[in-house]
Amino acid sequence: MTYHGRTGAPPQLMGQSAQSDKGYLDGKVLIAMPGMEDQRFARSVIYVCAHSEDGAMGIVLNQVADQVSFEELLVQLEIIDETEAAHIAVDGPNMVVHRGGPVETGRGFVLHSADFYLANSTLPINDDVCLTATLDILKAIADGEGPQKAILALGYSGWAPGQLEAEIQANGWLHGPADPDLLFGADLDAKYAHALRNIGIEPAMLSAESGHA
Repeated sequence: MTYHGRTGAPPQLMGQSAQSDKGYLDGKVLIAMPGMEDQRFARSVIYVCAHSEDGAMGIVLNQVADQVSFEELLVQLEIIDETEAAHIAVDGPNMVVHRGGPVETGRGFVLHSADFYLANSTLPINDDVCLTATLDILKAIADGEGPQKAILALGYSGWAPGQLEAEIQANGWLHGPADPDLLFGADLDAKYAHALRNIGIEPAMLSAESGHA
């Protein structure tokens, strides 16, 4: 199985609210099957932020962006200067920059707890989780006024209309519930096994089954 097209999602998805009551996967996680041939998504866990008849978009939860720290990113975006960056590195939030997916990799997306909200900028996904993609939330985090829980990702993962459904039917993805540790936990290496166990699957069992036709 090869998954093309995971390089764009309709921009209007970013303005839609959750529609999980219609059978969509907003607020759920996608878990890559062992046979995933697209190495960008091997062993990935993706939080689905928006899903509708127009397509889907989500943020990878367990991949780190290469060679960029939170402080360096704030300097690049001219939110702070290098002197302030040195202070944040010592006393500020310990945020790892994630690789959210291959779409708009120069843009930051913050997945966060619902205690922070910016009008016309924040997308509520459910009662507990929101997504904000403006510089204002990064400024708030740098100033110690951001959400209680958050992850910062560069880029996102997107699917065209009907594409995600087709990939699930082709056994490319499992899907299951999200929980705070899965979303915001610091141990990224443990998230794949965590997501599988949430749906009652031991990782070793899934790997063994995937080797049989």
